[in-house]
Amino acid sequence: MTEFNNLINGEWLAGQSYSPNINPSNLADVLGQYTQGDKGHVDAAVAAATAAFPAWATGSIQARSDALDKIGTEILARKEELGTLLAREEGKTRAEGIGEATRAGQIFKFFAGECLRLSGELLPSVRLNIGVEITREPVGVVGLITPWNFPIAIPAWKIAPALAFGNCVVLKPADLVPGCAWALAEIISRSGIPAGVFNLVMGRGSVIGDALVNHPGIHAISFTGSVGVGRNIAVQCVTNHKKVQLEMGGKNPQVVLDDADLAQAVELSVQSAFYSTGQRCTASSRLIVTEGIYPKFIEAMKTRMAKIKVGDALAQGTDVGPVSSKSQLDQDMAYVAIGKDEGATLAAGGELLKLETDGYYMSPALFSESAAHMRINREEVFGPVASVIRVKDYEEALATANDTEFGLSAGIATTSLKYATHFKRHSQAGMVMVNLPTAGVDYHVPFGGRKGSSYGPREQGKYAQEFFTTVKTAYTLA
Repeated sequence: MTEFNNLINGEWLAGQSYSPNINPSNLADVLGQYTQGDKGHVDAAVAAATAAFPAWATGSIQARSDALDKIGTEILARKEELGTLLAREEGKTRAEGIGEATRAGQIFKFFAGECLRLSGELLPSVRLNIGVEITREPVGVVGLITPWNFPIAIPAWKIAPALAFGNCVVLKPADLVPGCAWALAEIISRSGIPAGVFNLVMGRGSVIGDALVNHPGIHAISFTGSVGVGRNIAVQCVTNHKKVQLEMGGKNPQVVLDDADLAQAVELSVQSAFYSTGQRCTASSRLIVTEGIYPKFIEAMKTRMAKIKVGDALAQGTDVGPVSSKSQLDQDMAYVAIGKDEGATLAAGGELLKLETDGYYMSPALFSESAAHMRINREEVFGPVASVIRVKDYEEALATANDTEFGLSAGIATTSLKYATHFKRHSQAGMVMVNLPTAGVDYHVPFGGRKGSSYGPREQGKYAQEFFTTVKTAYTLA
């Protein structure tokens, strides 16, 4: 069995133990043994990054750009291989995995250009004969903590801007899916980036993540994960004067109005709620439907869901792969039971499946006759479980959509320009989709939400500079 080690100061270093990376589609398939780091590995990685920072921060922006472009080029050339790896370790279909790997390559290509586009300002002072120069400089050594549901795209969209703007990095990937992060680290290690600029430390979040957040040599933390962990990280970072960026949960609404194109509304609802096994923070788990179209929508959803093929992520024709882990599957099924107990009607799915291989399979679940106050409509399930809430009209739909502690993504299906325009302005979400799935986002524009979904500057696109740089104002007497 192949063993995979941490990358620290340009060297591959073993931890005290190893953990198997298991395919959720086939529990007999072990991708490899991945090392478990400890606080000592974090200390060594931060020391390496600290030593490398001065030269990297003030060095050639062309060298940075060339290195990121090289990384992106290799990812794109190997997208099928990396997409297959992703499908094996996380459970996305192979097609989705290839798409995610492609996005990771595009992200590095985009930030290769951003290296050369960082701008500042020259302003006159209110005082005579004085000039004012406003520039952006790297923050320093940045800790990146990434989740299991996008094991190559989310590391890419944190690593690429961090490096592009001159920071040094310590990456801690999710313990459940270290394979893609290791593959990405291996590509980075051959890109020409100096030793110590990028470091990979794998291991448990309670060990590696905590050590990163509390390390005095870390200047900023970017975290994507659960709400509870994110809130704790925010408190620790503020206490220790670290810059912090959090992307956490979502309970995203998909509104369907009476005037919607029914087939389009059903398709985008199915895509948003169930594809990628519903394991996306932008997934729509609340389908808010006005009463005129409600009966037809429920029947059309049941018909469409009957055509969803659940299976091995690598198999041809699979639409929805397995849930990524046993604990996540248990949580999904617990929420199916909760929905029934609360009085909602299980209209379709919600069953454990036994397939050819032993894996974490369930049929996507749809609840009808649910109410906004039910736990299945308040708490993030993070699985292929969606519920339909019947409302009277657009005004009630909007109020219900906004009635949540989260505010990441929101969608509306309508043929009315009036309602679409009003929803875009009045939806309390960071991203709004009109007649599109809530889960589809681009890599060159800002990503993030409001309320309990996000904290700190936006990720992706040129807005990434807000987190990964700090502003300096310099005065010069003429």
